[in-house]
Amino acid sequence: MKKEKTLIGIIGLLAGVIIGYVGTNYINTAYGPGAPGSTASADGPANLPGNHPPMGGNGGQSGSGEDGGAMAAINKARQDPADFEAQIQAANLYRQINRNEQALEFLTRALKIKPNDFDLLVNLGNTTFDLKQYETAEGWYQKALQIKPDDVVVRMDLGLTWFLRQPRDIDRAITEYRRALAIDSGHEKTLQNLIAAMIEKGDKSGARQHLARLEQINPSNQAIDQFKELLRQ
Repeated sequence: MKKEKTLIGIIGLLAGVIIGYVGTNYINTAYGPGAPGSTASADGPANLPGNHPPMGGNGGQSGSGEDGGAMAAINKARQDPADFEAQIQAANLYRQINRNEQALEFLTRALKIKPNDFDLLVNLGNTTFDLKQYETAEGWYQKALQIKPDDVVVRMDLGLTWFLRQPRDIDRAITEYRRALAIDSGHEKTLQNLIAAMIEKGDKSGARQHLARLEQINPSNQAIDQFKELLRQ
């Protein structure tokens, strides 16, 4: 029983230090330095995880918060399924209120118009990720990476789809994290996720090595103490 309680504690702590760029329902909205910028940005974050900005120029606006403006935008998208920007705006409105199933309806319509739009593919990945449809999200991220293979953010989130699905594939997650770090060796959030995966795998030596790197990059990273606690167990 003691061993089981210890394992539960380790899993709980790991959940507290995993960082992703997607979704209002994602694990841990408290840790990590910075934020995801736009879905297409690999340079680093600008908001806390959980505040993933919608794609598109004014897709995040909803008539200054007025229900009438939002409904007008949604109705416009329904009435003109060939209007790509209208579909994106309607999807973003639903994403903002965490109604991802409805957002998918409009993203799917947009896909028929621009099937190779990078931001749209990432948005589809993020939306299905938030719905915990990790296998589906993997597919969208893979398609996005065919267009921009060096996007470190999307590569990291691809790794997370392997880490969070059931049954999880930690080795595949680690592979994707390493690929992301090959793009940007100092990408803090990827390092953080790699350490968490290595700890769960039982590779404490590898975890310590990357933790040392994380401390060099950002000594004030709030996950460092949690990692050290996990490595002491």
